[in-house]
Amino acid sequence: MTLKYTNSLEGITEGMLEGFFVDWPNPPSPGTHLKLLRNSSHVVLAIDEDKVVGFITAISDGVLSAYIPLLEVLPEYKSKGIGSELVERMLGDLEHLYMIDLACDDDLVPYYERFGMQRSTAMIKRNYSRQSGE
Repeated sequence: MTLKYTNSLEGITEGMLEGFFVDWPNPPSPGTHLKLLRNSSHVVLAIDEDKVVGFITAISDGVLSAYIPLLEVLPEYKSKGIGSELVERMLGDLEHLYMIDLACDDDLVPYYERFGMQRSTAMIKRNYSRQSGE
């Protein structure tokens, strides 16, 4: 496995984005996935040869704040440190900002605490009928 990490979407195609959103009942298509990557303020990709195997995105005002909505690693690439590397790189890209927020399930709190993040209270609204982004 020869991984490359990049912030660039140059050369990334829909075909390189297969297999993500595994447990989502109504997952985004690879085309929608590519669109959300393009529309994110910041992105870090993990690439193995010609396949994206992990990604993290952030949305930011570029002044004070950023929100990290998505971190995913393909199931067959999990437990290899890829997610941790993606988080470290994204936090490095955003370190000039005052606040970096994300919302996660309770079982993931210890994972994000490893990166110096703190537990907080968050409010969310989900429109599951729009989960695919289409």
